[in-house]
Amino acid sequence: MQVAKQINSLGTETAFAVSVQAGKWAEKGHKVYPFHLGDINLATPDNIVDATLKAIRDGKTGYCPANGILPLREALSQDVGVKRGVTYGPENVSIQPGGKPTIGKFIAAIMNPGDEVLYPNPGYPIYESQIEYQGGNAIPYSYIQTQDGFNIDMDRLTSSITDKTVALIYNNYQNPITAESSQEEMEAIAELAIKHDLWVLADDAYYEMIYEGNARSIVAIPGMQERTIILYTFSKKFAMTGWRVGGAIGPEKIINIISKLNVNAESCTTHFIQHAMVEALKGPSTGTDKILATLKERRDAAVAGLNAINGIQIPTPRSTFYLFPNVNAIMERKGFHRLDQLQVGSLENTNVSFCTRGHFGRPSSDETDFFIRFAYSGISTDDINDGMAKLKVYFETS
Repeated sequence: MQVAKQINSLGTETAFAVSVQAGKWAEKGHKVYPFHLGDINLATPDNIVDATLKAIRDGKTGYCPANGILPLREALSQDVGVKRGVTYGPENVSIQPGGKPTIGKFIAAIMNPGDEVLYPNPGYPIYESQIEYQGGNAIPYSYIQTQDGFNIDMDRLTSSITDKTVALIYNNYQNPITAESSQEEMEAIAELAIKHDLWVLADDAYYEMIYEGNARSIVAIPGMQERTIILYTFSKKFAMTGWRVGGAIGPEKIINIISKLNVNAESCTTHFIQHAMVEALKGPSTGTDKILATLKERRDAAVAGLNAINGIQIPTPRSTFYLFPNVNAIMERKGFHRLDQLQVGSLENTNVSFCTRGHFGRPSSDETDFFIRFAYSGISTDDINDGMAKLKVYFETS
């Protein structure tokens, strides 16, 4: 019996493959230092847990509207709008079972087979996967490394736009490279989107994972709110990766399509969790402040550990919970030609597990630098220090 041909175009979240590898190594009795997966090993705030249990006891366990319960859509529209300096109403919100579903539903809502969608590369691998699975042409744009981090290669992005381009995926505070746009870069992207009449998916998964200063949003730029869908997730800020709840926020025309897709895909997002999310948005910030403070402590430890290694130098990122160091000098010292040699060698010699650049989109043919990615959200500060010390010995040995 046959299976659908388009399955061959469907990718995966490749960090999970590294998790399997690390799990097998742990089964052999090794203590693994898990820098590979952007999960969060911190507790969801108590007020959210209590609100969830209350909603269950109150019988909020049946179906609810496909676009989400009204109190949550009202709370989320206000929260997102105020923090970005724009106005949204509940009609601009569709609640989702996580952040990820917004990617596929956005593409389904705006793209026809053969259309082109621009996406960041390196970037979250589900962008590329969903575009190609749904019959589109995934067109990557890239980044340029600087002393301060990474900038979007605007020349390449501009030259990649054709008459078939319908949308641009923009992930500020970016996974995996932590890239943060300056106001000038954000305005240049907005200018391109408006000039070429493109839809924009603003992946704001890490919008509130900011350790210093304030976040900026492309929807605040005139002409962008009416063409931008925001991907929102509760997973990061509230340490709720396994709860699977998020939202799509944007123009009512597209939100209605996304909600129609909800009916076909999952009927609705879990009812009782939605009631708890109202508490998450309106309740005290004590729990979330503690989460952010802990992640900042881990960031500082991980940055210090990497910068202590001869051959690695990275700036301290202001957002997300990832680090993306250039390891050209390490590869040369070890005599390696492929990043998987370094990744496997590190696991087997130090018990440190991390992802490589190749786990975040297909590398372009002109890439010559080597990068690896560390996530520090699921590992304690003490283990970060221990793991980095072991990695230093291995990386500095030829």
